[in-house]
Amino acid sequence: MKSRTKYLRFTLIIFLICFAGFLAAHFFVQRTVVKGSSMEPVLSDGDNLIVDRMAPLKHKIQRFDIVEFTYLYKKHTYFVKRVYGLPGETVQITDEGDILIDGKKISDKYGKEKISDPGIAAYPIKLGAGEYFVLGDNRNHSEDSRYSDVGTVKSEQIVGKVITRIFPFDKAGRVS
Repeated sequence: MKSRTKYLRFTLIIFLICFAGFLAAHFFVQRTVVKGSSMEPVLSDGDNLIVDRMAPLKHKIQRFDIVEFTYLYKKHTYFVKRVYGLPGETVQITDEGDILIDGKKISDKYGKEKISDPGIAAYPIKLGAGEYFVLGDNRNHSEDSRYSDVGTVKSEQIVGKVITRIFPFDKAGRVS
């Protein structure tokens, strides 16, 4: 009788652990894999990331956060980019490659190189409520808000905020 009770208790504990893992994986965090070089040198092709799906609900997305969002024109396609423009701001990229927020140049310590093509951001883009302007760190090899097929990212497109890299193991840790 005692061994049967122990067995049932053990089985219940294993079930609860698996159920908690299922809930976490489907509602709170998500694993995603980087495809391409648009976020180099911070993130590279093949990096496995953990995305906090609750971040947009818990606190506002901040400038320079790295977010994952859905691409509107292809099912099951997600992009990972860095946030530059926030709701209500006006974003523009000059011919010199400078990023202007509300007419003021911002420090761009993440851009790997000078922006050669400002795309649709050559002219001021006024972000509406719940809209963000995102860029890849590897500017000239990134499909981002400068291009009309991506455009501004709506808050409902944002899956979550990238919080950590889990693979490759030698680079595992918090993502800045």
